[in-house]
Amino acid sequence: MPVPSLFASSSRLLAPLAAVGLLTVLTSCVQAAPPVSANSDDPNANPNFNGLPFDSEIVEVKTRPGEEVATLAGGCFWCTEAVFERMEGVNDVVSGYIGGKIKNPNYKQVCGKMTGHAEAVQIYYDPSKTDFEELLKVFFKTHDPTTLNRQGADGGPQYRSSIFVHNDEQREIAKKTMEKLGEEYRDPIVTLIEPATKFYVAEEYHQDYYRRNPNAGYCQAVVAAKVRKFNRNFGDKIKGSGK
Repeated sequence: MPVPSLFASSSRLLAPLAAVGLLTVLTSCVQAAPPVSANSDDPNANPNFNGLPFDSEIVEVKTRPGEEVATLAGGCFWCTEAVFERMEGVNDVVSGYIGGKIKNPNYKQVCGKMTGHAEAVQIYYDPSKTDFEELLKVFFKTHDPTTLNRQGADGGPQYRSSIFVHNDEQREIAKKTMEKLGEEYRDPIVTLIEPATKFYVAEEYHQDYYRRNPNAGYCQAVVAAKVRKFNRNFGDKIKGSGK
């Protein structure tokens, strides 16, 4: 990934990341990832996790009045964030880490595959304009749900395809949506359904990354293709400012 610039970001975020150590973090994360079996449906199967337990309890997320939240992991969060920021009905998208076994993970730790966290986004949306099922349709059409721990050249459990559900209703919608879409793919959908445990907001430079760094190499090579795919398949769902 390219060395990113530091910018201000979402009003939901906490203190910005200090620049110290940024290059070290990025260097660690661009190293080639060891192969991980896409047939495993359990992130604990990775030997790097040392058998330690993962979070298992759903954590309540505070939302504004008239707003709901969805948490999705579909590879590098730069891509997922860029797609949903364009979607009508979405108020905000925050990149972060979820589904691991340590508190307050950082990018270097997550990329090192030692924490079990996935790169994910929390999507704050207006249920009067869109709903969880519509979000899932966009999610499945803009990443590969048949490769559990890999998206393109990005490999490892931090890039797993997963839906982190906040309640039983979301769990049932996720199951039914996967069943409906299953016949559209040549290979089986291997996306996980996991409890929405503690979500740790990623470092400041990750937030709104594509919007602020559209000419960066990774954005041009990978993120832009995901955005174009959203534009082609969901033209009627693009926010007015993005059409």
